[in-house]
Amino acid sequence: MFHTPENYRTKTGTLGSDESYGNNGAFTIPFESYELTVIASDGEGWEHASVSLNNRIPNWREMSFIKDLFWDSDDCVVQYHPSKKDYIDNHPNCLHLWKQIDKEFPQPPFHLVGIK
Repeated sequence: MFHTPENYRTKTGTLGSDESYGNNGAFTIPFESYELTVIASDGEGWEHASVSLNNRIPNWREMSFIKDLFWDSDDCVVQYHPSKKDYIDNHPNCLHLWKQIDKEFPQPPFHLVGIK
C-alpha cells in the first residue's frame, strides 16, 4: 500500500502542499547526513515516487529506503529502463519508482535471480 510520510511533506514554495493533496506532493527526507527530495503521486492508475539529490544520482540503498518509506514491505515496486526513444530526462540526478494500482507486477522465478 502506498503512503506518504506527512512529517516530511514540503508545505511551502512552488512544490508546497498539505494533507488535502493525499499522496501527491514533494517531500524532503533526511537520510544519513543529507536529504533526499521526493515527489510523489498516485494518479492515472500509478503510484510514483521520484527521488533526487543535488549532486548525484541516488544509489540502491537510498532508493530502497524510499521504497520502504512509501510502500509496504510486501509491495513490488519497479524502476523502468525504457527504450532510448522514450527517454525523458528533466532532472539529471533523479530516479523513479513505480507501482500500478491494484495490479501485481510479474516477477521472474527466484532461481533465475539467485540462491534464496
